[in-house]
Amino acid sequence: MRALVVDHGEAGPVRFADVDEPVPSSDEALVEIRHIGLNFGELNYVHQWPAGAVHGHDAAGVVVRAASDGSGPPEGARVAVGMAPRAWAERVAVSHASLGTVPEGVDLADAAALGIAGVTALRVLRKRSLLARNVLVTGASGGVGHFAVQLAALAGARVTALVGSPDRAAGLRELGADEVLTDLAETEDRFDLVLDTVGGPLVGQAWSSLAEGGTIHLVGYSSGQETTFPSGALFGFGEPRSIATYGDMTPTSGELTDLLGLMAAGRLSAPVGLRGDWQDVDDAVRALFARKVHGKVVLDVA
Repeated sequence: MRALVVDHGEAGPVRFADVDEPVPSSDEALVEIRHIGLNFGELNYVHQWPAGAVHGHDAAGVVVRAASDGSGPPEGARVAVGMAPRAWAERVAVSHASLGTVPEGVDLADAAALGIAGVTALRVLRKRSLLARNVLVTGASGGVGHFAVQLAALAGARVTALVGSPDRAAGLRELGADEVLTDLAETEDRFDLVLDTVGGPLVGQAWSSLAEGGTIHLVGYSSGQETTFPSGALFGFGEPRSIATYGDMTPTSGELTDLLGLMAAGRLSAPVGLRGDWQDVDDAVRALFARKVHGKVVLDVA
């Protein structure tokens, strides 16, 4: 079968290759993949995976053989695959712990956009009550950002979306952002929670805008820049503020089910900014790296 595998050469980060058919264990379903969801991190930091390995973590498709131990969805079920290894292939063996059943009315392509981005946003925003809280989402035009803006608004937060340029602000107010900024200097608000996908100097700026008792959750570092703090910036009186890292790789089935339920109810939309064929993956990667995509890239598997 065909799959996208890791390529450490100049032509990378991924290339097509013929690979062996997956052999499911007793608790794994065999899923025929219809759509794959690309993420900036797994492509930009491809050196963290071995060359030639089937790549990717997010996808959606149909169960063609249920797990032999009876766990998970039955044959014929439409499923979202989230944070599972080797997802960018024509067929994948997946544990039920990484699957969410896609309800009627939810497009499989939209379900493929969930995975890492949707689950990350949901897990961070569940860390505390958000009702009437001030929440800042940086890199709000990306996949995680689009989901975070919507979910924070659903939870009753006052949401500020921060983007890199005015042209990346489109649609964020419609998703629930109360304010859209291109520079934190544009506001004097103090934030109870910051979901940061950018890293670099922006973290120091967000720290200066953090309310007493507030937390910055670092979920990405797309800027690739170092973070420094001015002398004395980390000292303060009042309720302690904190910076938290994120790297939760626990099973995603529960969160996928919750997110798909919100989609089915019309309360959450998939941020698909680029849809195409997986044959054109090189073009899609270039568009993603050039910051030309607002939201997620979803590619159809021929």
